[in-house]
Amino acid sequence: MHSYLTQNLSQPWPILKHYDQDHLYNIALPLGGIGTGTVSLGGRGELRDWEIGNKPAKKYSTVTIGNDAPFFSVFVNQPSTSSKITKVLIGPVHPTEYLHYEGRACNHHGLPRFRQASFDAAYPFGVVNLSDSNMPIEVRIKGFNPFIPTDAESSGIPIAVLYYEVTNLTNEILDVSICGSMRNFVGQDGSKYFIAGNGDYVPIGAKNNTNVYREDFSGQLKGIYMNSTNIDPNDPAWGTIALTTLVDSPNAIVTYRLSSISNAWYHALLDFWDDFSTDGTLHDKGQLIDDNPMASLAVKKQIQPSGVELFPFFITWNFPNRMAWSPTIVGNYYSTLYKDAWDVCIQTLPHLADLEMNTLDFINLILASDYPGVLKEAALFNLTTLRSQTVFRIADGHLMAWEGVFDIFGSCLGSCTHVWNYEQAIAFLFGNLAKTMRDVEFNYATFDDGAMNFRVQLPLTKPQVRTGTAADGQMGCIMKMYRDWQLSGDDDFLKKNWQQIKKVLAFAWQPNSWDTDQDGVEEGAQPNTMDVTYYGPNPQCNFWYLGALRAAYVMASYIGDEDFANKCGYLFMHGSTWVDNNLFNGEYYEQKIIDPETGQFMSNDDSNVPDYQLGKGCLVDQLVGQMMSHVCNLGYLASSTNIAMTCRSILKYNYLDTFNEHFNNMRSFVIGDESGLLMASWPRGRLQFPFPYFSEAMTGFEYTAACNMIYENQTQEGLKCIQSIRNRFDGLKRNPFSEPECGHHYGRSMTSWATLLAWSGFHYSAVTRTMEFGDKTGVFFWSNGYSWGSCWIVKDKTKAHLTVVYGTVEIEFFGIKGKPMKKLLERVILSSTSDLKTLTIEFDD
Repeated sequence: MHSYLTQNLSQPWPILKHYDQDHLYNIALPLGGIGTGTVSLGGRGELRDWEIGNKPAKKYSTVTIGNDAPFFSVFVNQPSTSSKITKVLIGPVHPTEYLHYEGRACNHHGLPRFRQASFDAAYPFGVVNLSDSNMPIEVRIKGFNPFIPTDAESSGIPIAVLYYEVTNLTNEILDVSICGSMRNFVGQDGSKYFIAGNGDYVPIGAKNNTNVYREDFSGQLKGIYMNSTNIDPNDPAWGTIALTTLVDSPNAIVTYRLSSISNAWYHALLDFWDDFSTDGTLHDKGQLIDDNPMASLAVKKQIQPSGVELFPFFITWNFPNRMAWSPTIVGNYYSTLYKDAWDVCIQTLPHLADLEMNTLDFINLILASDYPGVLKEAALFNLTTLRSQTVFRIADGHLMAWEGVFDIFGSCLGSCTHVWNYEQAIAFLFGNLAKTMRDVEFNYATFDDGAMNFRVQLPLTKPQVRTGTAADGQMGCIMKMYRDWQLSGDDDFLKKNWQQIKKVLAFAWQPNSWDTDQDGVEEGAQPNTMDVTYYGPNPQCNFWYLGALRAAYVMASYIGDEDFANKCGYLFMHGSTWVDNNLFNGEYYEQKIIDPETGQFMSNDDSNVPDYQLGKGCLVDQLVGQMMSHVCNLGYLASSTNIAMTCRSILKYNYLDTFNEHFNNMRSFVIGDESGLLMASWPRGRLQFPFPYFSEAMTGFEYTAACNMIYENQTQEGLKCIQSIRNRFDGLKRNPFSEPECGHHYGRSMTSWATLLAWSGFHYSAVTRTMEFGDKTGVFFWSNGYSWGSCWIVKDKTKAHLTVVYGTVEIEFFGIKGKPMKKLLERVILSSTSDLKTLTIEFDD
């Protein structure tokens, strides 16, 4: 335990993106594990968005807006000047935070702040840099939570790690104390409140909560354990919290307060401030009877001239009673691993050095790779969605998800298939979690006739009620099943689900379904991710269908189901040809509208054209099935020439350098002089009422188009689109760690991980033990959901050096685009835990 802190000080954190003082206002980097909830580190050092209690809570600070929201402060005593200074560890107030009808426009409005602040990030690492000309110190607030691909448990710890790194700028010894203060808000998750006489929404729910001082690890671990025996233990807001520190040397003095005095006229904060500002230590007043008593924990050290000291703090939690969209408690998987918030510390802190090192290995490997910086940023920063309240694991371990989250509740329940089809991060980083999602789709959401609910109900133990299918969602799940089987090499997984896979695909061939005439073309009514039903063949649904047919053909052939393989192969060939011949208009693929009453094709000009169609529009994600096919290494689903032309047309017709002249009657995710890709354009004439979102721009769809451009070697065009996205999330206008669509932290934003796959051309099949890369040279991070490492392809492509950093991978075949596939002399097993971690493959000139 003692050596951990010393080791930490010697480990620099990488920086991918720097945000100056003018671009901090909306930064909120979530600190928490997969499925645990989070608290966010703000760009100026504030702790914001306290979302640890089983629900979204944007802008929630556990209290009404005020000075006693959770905060950290610093006390400095400079003997030569006899000056004692106390400040909150937060940067300056933003210009928008001045006006309020009662003088409380933001949290901590009345506390002395640092004058300068900036933010550095390489998710999951975030660093706030604070300085002030009146202060003899500089402070770096370093926040992270372990994120280790393939290790879901180590990446799912309910902890916010905060290191306050203080530098002495003087030539004399300084006394410095760092203190964390927060109210015990167990039972108070923001869902219950009353409206005060001044109009404030005051959160309620806490009831005579209790704070207890504890020590462990022979006194090295010290902190305050927060609980409540007066809240219903079945309430979703019931749980435990701990605020702790580790003592690394006799130089450290730890003091605490379990509560302050009564908060009449905000005396609680005044009493704390006076106490702490005297000498940087605290004097406990015992447990005051208070619904949400304010606890404080301080660590005081001497810092040598020009020296640096680290003050570690940890916020841990355990709120076991998740309900999500269930009428009953479905629980949290992490709560089955930890008894309470203190147990999180006991189990985690002895291993935190290794967890941090493995996380650094992952991030440093990506940053050292030859991916363009904007791809690294897009891929890494959107991984926050996995840690947000969008994603959770129920008690039995299944990974579940909303589409996104609104400020105080989830958005669009049910692990929606047509949304979660797009993202690629889970399968390539946490393969076993991806397989739990497939289990839900095929074994809980699917009925005997093959219909798959595109939104699954909870609890899973209750029989599903049929609520509706989605043509794109259902076909995409077949492709995801293929992808996850290939990445895992788990034949039992495939065989166990094979009959379900067949039923799900064959549902398309039933009467009144999507391909009733079984010609490889979906003509029927096709509910889809645009929240409408398309009537008639369209590229979006048909490319998903072609991809599902191709994937099913390969799986059926492997299983030995010859009849099904032959049928899928025939339908694919016929459908692919038909789509090229009938939907491709020379520039892109369009929809052929069918009259839902007569079943006959209609002209776009027909007065009876149903509302909410695509028609002759150029759809931004018309090739989403093709992107997935490339990810799965299934090849082209239609003419490669037509695919390339379509990518160029999407850029030509849908990309706007400025949205300032663009009319949009719906939601605006791009505004003013920002640039991006429209959902659809109509160079050949627009329908009167197209699908509702046609005039918007949303990042997940933009990443899809950009990925296809990169796969078609239109690399600069793809980068242009991705750079436009990330320029919009600059820290001032929007949070770089949350790309919204229908809610914050939207699931589709993790399509950004596919940009790395497209750029490197990476494919891996554990079934055939084959790894492949594209035609680019350089160093590339790779991951397959079960292991990860790097591959250095030398400039002349005569050698490739493959390294495993974490996990185990089997290799029998290795390929680089443009070179014959290399069969190794024998199967090679590379493992991070064995002597054989690196393999050199040589190719003929």
